[in-house]
Amino acid sequence: QVQLVESGGGLVQPGGSLRLSCAASGFTFSSYAMKWYRQAPGKERELVAAIAPASGRTTYADSVKGRFTISRDNAKNTVYLQMDSLKSEDTAVYYCNAVYFLTQYWGQGTQVTVSS
Repeated sequence: QVQLVESGGGLVQPGGSLRLSCAASGFTFSSYAMKWYRQAPGKERELVAAIAPASGRTTYADSVKGRFTISRDNAKNTVYLQMDSLKSEDTAVYYCNAVYFLTQYWGQGTQVTVSS
């Protein structure tokens, strides 16, 4: 019954933009920190961005700082990741994650491919 459904991935040229969305249901979205992770082939999963449950405080990996923006809409139970100035090294499967202490939920991921 708990669901995290990512959308918005696809193929984009270097320098382009994508906006990922993650729609949540089945839990109290506003109580959970929301995070975006990514995993490229042969690499470990890394935290890309996070946003706090209520304050909206955000954190970013150094590799995406200034290019990516995480946001949330608690009324819509949705978290977003705006990705600008994309690079080939951003190519990965992007996963939506919800966390409340020891409770975590994961989406199944959406593929982002930056060509060249």
